Amino acid sequence: MRLALLSLLLGLAASLRLLPPALPPLPPAVTKAAASLALAGALFQPALAPPPAHAALALPSVATAEKVVKQGMYRDYEIDAAELQQKYDDPTSKYQTKEKTKKGKGKYVSFIGVLTVGSFIIPMAQYFWYVRDDDSSDNFFAQKGVQTPPPPPPKKKGFFGK
Repeated sequence: MRLALLSLLLGLAASLRLLPPALPPLPPAVTKAAASLALAGALFQPALAPPPAHAALALPSVATAEKVVKQGMYRDYEIDAAELQQKYDDPTSKYQTKEKTKKGKGKYVSFIGVLTVGSFIIPMAQYFWYVRDDDSSDNFFAQKGVQTPPPPPPKKKGFFGK
């Protein structure tokens, strides 16, 4: 069936000139022959393949769930065993044991220590590295006897003494 469909598609592509331009066009006799072979192959294929020999023995099976009888306040009722299992809330503990937690404590302490050094001490060291040759503050505080500029002269009064 697949071979017939493939040859039909190739024959159609050849007859409609849908092949890539790099390939030379096929002669019309070859195109017609390929199309007719593909059509014949598609028509004479059986519509449905016969079922396998063991298919007659297979009977449809119905999956039955295990029923559990529960006692309610007013009556007994049956529930599927699959419904008793919780789907969304899993009560099992996902925490590590105390021993595993103590065992891995050292790596977390060192990790926090590295982050602390990286976030505080490294920027401070970088700042002092940049300003180590700057002596502007020393020059500013070393000045003695610097006179303050004289105050500005008073403003002249206008026409009406204001």
